[in-house]
Amino acid sequence: MDKSILKQNYENVLENINKYSKGKKAQLLMATKMQSAEDINYLIDNGAYIIGENKVNELLEKYESYDKRAHIHFIGTLQSNKVKYIIDKVELIHSVDKLSLLEEIDKRAKKIGKTMDVLLEVNSGREESKGGIFPEDVCEFYKKAIEFKNVRVRGLMTMAPRCETREEYLHYFGITKELFDTLFKNDENAILSMGMSESYTYALEAGATLVRVGSKIFGERKY
Repeated sequence: MDKSILKQNYENVLENINKYSKGKKAQLLMATKMQSAEDINYLIDNGAYIIGENKVNELLEKYESYDKRAHIHFIGTLQSNKVKYIIDKVELIHSVDKLSLLEEIDKRAKKIGKTMDVLLEVNSGREESKGGIFPEDVCEFYKKAIEFKNVRVRGLMTMAPRCETREEYLHYFGITKELFDTLFKNDENAILSMGMSESYTYALEAGATLVRVGSKIFGERKY
């Protein structure tokens, strides 16, 4: 993409974050699936330091090309057998929803002397086609998750269903925000990762502290 358009898109998203986050310091994560290291690094140069990859293979392919200032998050579904490939490369895993995955993260993190930051994924819409923990099970899962020695639970993540209205989005984001307030009310550094390109402004209204934006910055992906 033309760099001037890329920069303008990025600045537009930042403006919206400032507008809709009501004075709170919400962060932008650039969702970089299928984007070139060149475009990613250009935006890192402009201050977009947090990037999120969906696929382990793509992360590994681009890893050496990333600007070293990048804070790399893993935001896609993560299989236990792939943890070993990214444990030393990412700062935060957004999509933890199984104890078996936590066990593997804990084991691999211990092996390299690291405490791995994770978010617990909430399936706020109770969609069978998506990963995530159903809302009524989150508190019990959290109690088990915090027992792991080499894992640190930093907050919650959700992917809302595709909605038609602002009110619907606010409803689904509100479910996760309520759980977040219950579990992390005394942690001012906790992370609530909600909202993507089509819904990030609603997520900010609902209280997201981090939004994951891809196509609003890079344009629609060409599959």
